[in-house]
Amino acid sequence: DFMIQGGGFDGVPKRKTVKPPIKNEADNGLTNTKGTIAMARTGVVDSATSQFFINLVNNRALNHSGQSNFGYAVFGKVVEGLDVVEKIGKVKTIAKNQLFRDYPNPQVVIESVRRIEQE
Repeated sequence: DFMIQGGGFDGVPKRKTVKPPIKNEADNGLTNTKGTIAMARTGVVDSATSQFFINLVNNRALNHSGQSNFGYAVFGKVVEGLDVVEKIGKVKTIAKNQLFRDYPNPQVVIESVRRIEQE
């Protein structure tokens, strides 16, 4: 009801091999508003690798608000196809096992994404 997440598993599903984590840039001034794309991470501030999420609503609690709540780094925004994102958010989920507690059923695969430079 608040976001969809992807980027961590392949179609099998099996956890992806990832590169080392990146520095969290949640203090970049961008906020977790509906349609924005942000890096997912663990409880460790600088732990983001390949997983991302798309906000389905305005998620102020995920914004940077200081060292005690570093937040989640927004790095993009859905500019076309938000209706598709919302449909993905409505897909029922099941608990397949301990690793996959909110697994979409049927499985959802994002087949293409385009990066558009901001003008």
